[in-house]
This record gives sequence, structure tokens and C-alpha cells, in this order.
Amino acid sequence: MRKYFAFLAALCLFVGCLAALTVPVGSAAAAAVESKNLIYDQANLLSQQEKAELNALANQYGTERETDIIIFTSMNQANQDVQRITEDFYDDQAPGYDKAHGNAVILTMDMKNRQVYLAGFAKAEDSLDSGRLDKIRKAISPDLTSGNYKKAFERYMTLAHTYMGFKPGVNPDNILFALWFQLGAAVIIGGVIVGIMVYRSGGRITVNRATYEDAGTSAVLEHADQYIRTTVTKSKITKNNGGGSGGGGGGVSRGGHSHSGSKGSF
Repeated sequence: MRKYFAFLAALCLFVGCLAALTVPVGSAAAAAVESKNLIYDQANLLSQQEKAELNALANQYGTERETDIIIFTSMNQANQDVQRITEDFYDDQAPGYDKAHGNAVILTMDMKNRQVYLAGFAKAEDSLDSGRLDKIRKAISPDLTSGNYKKAFERYMTLAHTYMGFKPGVNPDNILFALWFQLGAAVIIGGVIVGIMVYRSGGRITVNRATYEDAGTSAVLEHADQYIRTTVTKSKITKNNGGGSGGGGGGVSRGGHSHSGSKGSF
């Protein structure tokens, strides 16, 4: 019976450590809330049924994370930069889970220049920083390129909801958070603990080297260090002049609202 308790204790300890890195779902998730419009499909990429299904999903996930999860598509007739379009949308529409200009993540589609921009405002600026938004954008880009817009938007919402469940600074794609890895590790840890208990249950070996050693006559007779030579190697230090691929970023809207961001073509 003790073996089983040890296994359960190891499992609970391991899962508890991982749970400390996640963000608990707020109590508001269990409360009924009025459904709001979170899908602004000005480019007419979606059917009415698709918009209704996506809007329901956005409201569900948004309630659980206390963040508006928004999709905005535009034909961009004024030919503005997609980041500026997103910032102006936030300034003018003032979205937010529980207040104007509150927690929101926005995916903007510029169909004229075929670019997409993701931005996190207020709390989402931290829970969906530019690095996490880069991951989401890269994950949905193939479906955007293929015209599978509904699938891409669902993936965006699912990943945004998942990533916001982890505390800022934690890599949400770390293998430690995979369910199969957690279960496997728990089984291994439990097995090791049980194995140690079984091993110790047979009694400990008390005979060792000191049992037959005469400390009075055992000693180091002679010790010497001999210097041979010194070898010096040189290596060139390469300076980093900056650069690298784009995509990450963020900024501040004309209305003074800072945000995380990720921009790319599709």
C-alpha cells in the first residue's frame, strides 16, 4: 500500500509544479455573459454561419480569459499599413472585456496587400507578447495563404486562449506542458520511488571498505606534481551588428494605447 501512496504523491507533486506556471481561469468564466460581436468581416471572407460560429467561440474563449478575442478583415481601400489599421480600430471601437480600451487581442487581415497583423492590448500585451503572437501568426499563415479563413481564425482563437493560460515569460510550447509527457514523467518518477522503496525493504548492506581497512597503517606514501607546459589558444570574437527576421514588434496607437504585435504576409 505504501508503494501506491508514494506513486500518487510523486504524481501530485509533479503536476502541482507545472500548474504553478499556468494562469487559473477566472470566476467570470462560469458566469453567463451577454454575447458581443467580435467578428468584423468587412472583406466578406466568411458566410453568415461561419461568422456566427466564430463569434460564439470568441465569446466563450474571451470570457474564460477575460479578454476580447477579435477578428477584423478589411479591403484597405485607403491603402494604410496593417498595423495602423489595427491601432485605429482599437482607438475608434474601444473594445475590451469589461471596459472600453480594455483587454483585447486583435487579428487584422489586409486583403489589399495580403498582410496580417496581430496585436495584444492591455493585459493581453503581456499574456500575448510579441513572441507568442509570432507563434500564432506562423501557425495560421498556411491556412490564410490557402484561403481556409475559418480554419485559420479558429486556430488563432484556440492558440490565443491556450497561450493566455500561461504566465508571461513561460514558453507555452515547452514539452513539459504536453499531457503525454506529464503522464509519462509521472509514471517514471513514481516507478523510481517505488523501486527505491522495494530495494530498501530488503535491508541495507552495512559492510564496506572501511570494515577491513586498518586506518593506522593505511596512508598515501608519496605524492608529486610535475609541470609540463602551458597551451594558449586564440579565437576571433564575431560582433553582432543586429538584423534578423522581422515579425515581432508592437507599438503605440495614435490614441496612446501600447500593444504587442506580429506582422507578416500570407
